[in-house]
Amino acid sequence: MNSEQIKQLGPLATLAGVWEGDKGADVAPSDDRGTERNAFRERITFEPISPVRNHEQVLHGLRYATVARRIGETDPFHEEVGYWLWDPGERQVLRCFIVPRGVAVIAGGTAETTATRFTLLAEAGSETYGICSNRFLDKEFKTVRYELTVTLLDQNRFHYKEDTQLRMPGKPDLFHHTDENTLTRVTG
Repeated sequence: MNSEQIKQLGPLATLAGVWEGDKGADVAPSDDRGTERNAFRERITFEPISPVRNHEQVLHGLRYATVARRIGETDPFHEEVGYWLWDPGERQVLRCFIVPRGVAVIAGGTAETTATRFTLLAEAGSETYGICSNRFLDKEFKTVRYELTVTLLDQNRFHYKEDTQLRMPGKPDLFHHTDENTLTRVTG
């Protein structure tokens, strides 16, 4: 992809490439439905795709894959695949992804072409930016809201913080499953 095509990615242009971070912090439900904290390292690959034409809508995007491992472990504890998309006509950043636990999310938010910080949201039941889970997760760990904030620190570093809000049986309050990390460009 040439530099003009990369520019068409709007606020996502900086992300094209391979990134790694080893200072991740994860707060998640433990096996006994309590809270566990995990330090993790991850690798994210963002590959530009050709523009997607959907009648008068044109989306520019990145195909991506994430693999995260707890510090000191070799097997992944989290993986996801999907797309980050930029809709310049609507000034929308979208993240469409699937987690192999049986969750699919389409999150979105408004951003300017040159934005260095943007927030994406998804809510259960939304017809546009929503969340779909398998039966077990819907019953035991229902994701009711997903929020992600990305900050592009410079051309070679970005930070994200996400909050996946879960409703769990017998718990009066939502559980905030949070993840954050600062990643550094490896290639691209």
